Amino acid sequence: MNQVEKRLYLIKYLLAENKMYSDVDIPSSEDDKKRLLRSLFNVRFPSPIDDEFLKVQDEYLKEETRLKGITDIKDLEQIEDKIYLWKGDITTLKCDAIVNAANSGMTGCYMPCHDCIDNFIHTYAGIQLRNECDKIIKKQGHEEETGQAKITSAYNLPSKYVIHTVGTIVNGGVTEKNKDELKSCYMSCLKLADENKLESIAFCCISTGVFGFPNETAAEMAVNTVRDYKKNSKTKLEVIFNVFKEFDYEIYKKLLGRC
Repeated sequence: MNQVEKRLYLIKYLLAENKMYSDVDIPSSEDDKKRLLRSLFNVRFPSPIDDEFLKVQDEYLKEETRLKGITDIKDLEQIEDKIYLWKGDITTLKCDAIVNAANSGMTGCYMPCHDCIDNFIHTYAGIQLRNECDKIIKKQGHEEETGQAKITSAYNLPSKYVIHTVGTIVNGGVTEKNKDELKSCYMSCLKLADENKLESIAFCCISTGVFGFPNETAAEMAVNTVRDYKKNSKTKLEVIFNVFKEFDYEIYKKLLGRC
């Protein structure tokens, strides 16, 4: 099957899987089919699925990511010793681990085609990621606490692992508790990466956007926490600060002395 045929196969399978979708018409344009497939991935609750579906899904997602273009950490330029700044789509980044700004349920964003990093990561990793996260939450018996982190396979992403951390939510002004929780996110991810003997980790802008943490303050805390960790530990981790917006890129450039 080519990409078009695989896309149609996946759509038909997911529609047939749920009786609620019996009256859903498959659109004619390929762009609309892509949106429908992503939506079906997004709203599917954790549950087993057969091997044939996973085989087609995995081939499809890996090719979609290849077509977007993969960036290898080996091709990035250090901005400080073992620290990088990169602007782009984190789901196309090849390194040991990328960090996901997760919610406390940790099984991803269920809003169809929502423009958040949690949604993108779960979409392009494949439904196995949601299933693994669900097992973690069920095993621990409660939702993930703010500032903590868990590691999973990255499945169809170019990275080897995804480290999921729950960022602090700011309501009104930033409190000392918000600052402590955000710092804990970065520390938890760094320690988890070292415990698993990873060589590189890419951080997104944790707690900014809909979580309400001011971008400048969040970036300053991110850089300072990483610098302090590298200084006070024996870590050999390479750290990428990944941004998607030009606004955040300029903030990090200033903090890292490249303005």
